[in-house]
Amino acid sequence: MATNGSENGTALGSNESSSGTKGTTVIADTVVSTIAGIAVRETDGVHAVGGGASRAVGAMRDKVSRSNDPGRGVKVEVGEKQAAVDVDIVVEYGTLILDTAKKIRVHVTDALETMTGLEVVEINIKVLDVYVPGDDDSEDDEEKGSPGKSRRVQ
Repeated sequence: MATNGSENGTALGSNESSSGTKGTTVIADTVVSTIAGIAVRETDGVHAVGGGASRAVGAMRDKVSRSNDPGRGVKVEVGEKQAAVDVDIVVEYGTLILDTAKKIRVHVTDALETMTGLEVVEINIKVLDVYVPGDDDSEDDEEKGSPGKSRRVQ
């Protein structure tokens, strides 16, 4: 027996096939967050999903379990017929943030409504940072430098 909106999933109503067999379909909340997370990551202009802390913890968990969690950085609230999504992202520098947010809403809505039949009532997007290519490289270069020497110019 499924309870609506729980960690176990949401019952989406009864199904009746042409043979007359009845039953219910239950979709776990983690399934909804995974679908939404994949749709967000496939959107142009999105560099990463989740905040720094969730990405760090997730990266460590990925190394230990040898898998990744596409739902990381995505929170969902799922009811009987509707879903709401909250997502934290890092955008790439030069990206038009409002356009990227619109694309995210379209991709997530299409994916969730197509795959689950749930109506997406809201998608809240929090832009946490802007990724600038080369920032990661410069930090690595500083760490490789001689101890005690601070290089300001290369």
